[in-house]
Amino acid sequence: MIYTCCEENRRRAVAAHPTLNGIDWLEVLDLDAPAGSPRQRTLMIRLLKAVPGGITADNLRIEGGERIRRVGIEWVGIASAPPPEANAAEQAFFTALPDADQILLVRTDSEGDHSTYRLHLQQGSGNPAPLPDFDPRLSAIDFAFKVECPSPFDCAPRLDCPEEPKATPDLSYLARDYASLRRLVIDRLSHQMPGWRDRSPADLTTTLAELIAYVGDLQHYRLDAIGTEAYLHTARRRSSLRRHALLVDYAMHEGCNARAWLHVEVNGGPFTLPEDLRCYTRVPGVPPRVTPDSPDERAALQATPMVFEPLLLDASPRPTLRLEHNDFGFYAWGDARCCLPVGATAATLRGHWPDLAPGDVLVFQEVVGPLTGQAEDADPAHRHALRLTAVRAFDGAAALVDPLDGTEITDIRWHPDDALPFPLCLSSETDAAHGGAFIDDVSIALGNNILVDHGRSIEAEALGNVPEPRLQFPATPGDACARTAPEPLPPRFRPLLAEAPVTHQGTVLRTRLEHGLRRSERLPFDPEASASAAFAWHTADAIPAIRLESTSGAGSEHWGARRDLLASRATDRHFVLESEDDGSTRLRFGDDRHGRRPDTGTAFTASYRIGNGPEGNVGADSIVHAVTLEGRIERVVNPLPARGGVARENAAEVRRHAPHAFRTQERAVTPADYAEVSERLGGVQRAAAGLRWTGSWHTVFATIDREGGEPIDADFAATAIAHLDRYRMAGHDLRINEPVHVSLEIDLLVCVDAGYFRSDVRRGLLDVLGSHTRADGTLGLFHPDNFSFAQTVFLSPLYAAARQVPGVASVQVTRFHRQGQEDATPLADGFMPLGRLEIARLDNDPNFPEHGVLRLDLHGGK
Repeated sequence: MIYTCCEENRRRAVAAHPTLNGIDWLEVLDLDAPAGSPRQRTLMIRLLKAVPGGITADNLRIEGGERIRRVGIEWVGIASAPPPEANAAEQAFFTALPDADQILLVRTDSEGDHSTYRLHLQQGSGNPAPLPDFDPRLSAIDFAFKVECPSPFDCAPRLDCPEEPKATPDLSYLARDYASLRRLVIDRLSHQMPGWRDRSPADLTTTLAELIAYVGDLQHYRLDAIGTEAYLHTARRRSSLRRHALLVDYAMHEGCNARAWLHVEVNGGPFTLPEDLRCYTRVPGVPPRVTPDSPDERAALQATPMVFEPLLLDASPRPTLRLEHNDFGFYAWGDARCCLPVGATAATLRGHWPDLAPGDVLVFQEVVGPLTGQAEDADPAHRHALRLTAVRAFDGAAALVDPLDGTEITDIRWHPDDALPFPLCLSSETDAAHGGAFIDDVSIALGNNILVDHGRSIEAEALGNVPEPRLQFPATPGDACARTAPEPLPPRFRPLLAEAPVTHQGTVLRTRLEHGLRRSERLPFDPEASASAAFAWHTADAIPAIRLESTSGAGSEHWGARRDLLASRATDRHFVLESEDDGSTRLRFGDDRHGRRPDTGTAFTASYRIGNGPEGNVGADSIVHAVTLEGRIERVVNPLPARGGVARENAAEVRRHAPHAFRTQERAVTPADYAEVSERLGGVQRAAAGLRWTGSWHTVFATIDREGGEPIDADFAATAIAHLDRYRMAGHDLRINEPVHVSLEIDLLVCVDAGYFRSDVRRGLLDVLGSHTRADGTLGLFHPDNFSFAQTVFLSPLYAAARQVPGVASVQVTRFHRQGQEDATPLADGFMPLGRLEIARLDNDPNFPEHGVLRLDLHGGK
């Protein structure tokens, strides 16, 4: 199923259809099986109408399972006419069933395991399409072979839609100046004394806070204001700090600009995104669409709005805008009160949209309040951008339709990294105060979305010409008769940009194979990655948005910006941007050794963008003005807030980070080094390593504990080896191993309060002591991320977690040892030590009992 719906109307509608058939329910014959019939191997599939003839084992497919993945089919029949393979007792039992002509019998060769399986009705073993006259939504059903196995829980499904956890306050512990310290102290006092409201300077508490901030400011000034520009820890000028940091191979970053997804609403098309489009944040009194160089634009610029421009790749075509892609409605297949659950990666749109394609970006947005039906009550946090990976608008050559009523539909799927982080309401019923009316289209999908980033373009700014030399090297002393002409001293040409700050764009490194060769290139974003990946980059990899052209004689040349010139050759046309604390930015060229020195008389022009840092992180619905000559664009808006804007690195951060980066070891020699660099790999929680002589060379065995307890598969092992290969010593071979998991066996004796049901307490204990992520986002006690190598398992956290469950009067651990190794010592000591490569595990999974078992013995309660 795509949706989690409160009311499933589809089955009732198909039952009323004159020809369509489908699956009503499935029952596994277990305890009620007649004599001689194997338990848990007979499936009785009740259809909405009579079972069509000619169904064989090729028309059924069973998939799923954890331990038992392949479940075969021995025979298939109809209950009203059982097959001859059934014994006499079975035939009598089947024919006596009500509506036996609507029951399809399936005998499997296995009773499966405890996990969920899915049965499909299909046209053939090589054709997964539904049977003729069968509804595609009711041609498959989930079931479990172990439904009648003993369980203390209600079999009714539970739908958890927890509230999002509240964000914890972010306190800066690195405040150094008076204003930051004063704000920090006052914020802390406000938190400790909620009743304090007076902020006047005459207030005694405010005076004490300012006194503390003043003393702290003096102390920090005394620590920082010593020395000169000759040292990293005392330099004042930003250019000095940058050059000192480069001496220890640390690149001081200049921050990064913000990005946002922009929805463009059009009234025609299709047409290509205009090249002159730029967007402004909200200015009162200015219309949504502004003509360039008009009085409206001049009025808008007087308010100094934030400017955003489309972020496009040079090699990619400009996107196409279409009227029909302004917004899309969701199709719930006739069901009501539906929502897309957390983690959804697929949905169905109402209508036929053949121009939607993989790679397009949609924004899901809640447009009305589910309880009131009013637009102002829509939750602005329920908006999410995603990149499509598959679009299905056709069924063969015809448009895809709902076979029930012929409604045209389009199925979409999106990138797994863009899975919904919250439940998205699609349809609902208002509360009693608002009439209790049914509301459709609580949320919609917005199309015509483009990526924009903060920054205003400045075209062809003249930087002047390289001046003539004014100084000369003195003549070389020697024979007075052989006079040597003095050599001119090359001038220093460091032009100043007229505007600031220069935009710096985040980049990602994309590697592709072309003609068998690996080619890497830096791009502002990866068009093949998820929508969320467009906002994931390292600030240190941001590059300035500037193009520099030189003109000398009849020709012109392009110059490229670099972080430094240490790796530039004498002929490379490279330059470096250097900015000061006041934002002024100058260009520095090479010296004909590290980078080319521009010739005298060369004229330079620069095209660049200005706008950088966190001020571009504007809120949602803030970018509302489109400046363009294209009349078919009606308005623009950013459904999601702009983000990614980072302030440039200040002097304190450089002094703190540069020495640390210099001391970071970039090689692996000892086993501890290999473990440390392994932990730098994404998704690795902890690592341990050992060095062994294998007869011909030394081999490093790296044992990695992945986040979430993920296994060490072949793909991850190859990634880890490629990562370690950059650090390993010559002559060391690499091998990646799984951790040694120690399964635990724990028994608890629990006394339940008289006012609580034992089943509720049991459910709460299994939730708190589980190995999964709980509904509120916290981790269960035995979640894999809570344990790592050689971590001692103590009983005290177990007692503390169990006592937090409502209804637990008392709890006692009666068994605590390694699974299969009876030992009373850990229970007596209260802890269990583990070896260097051992990790505790208690999954309590009925499919894998060897992964640890937790038994609960509850007494009391109801």
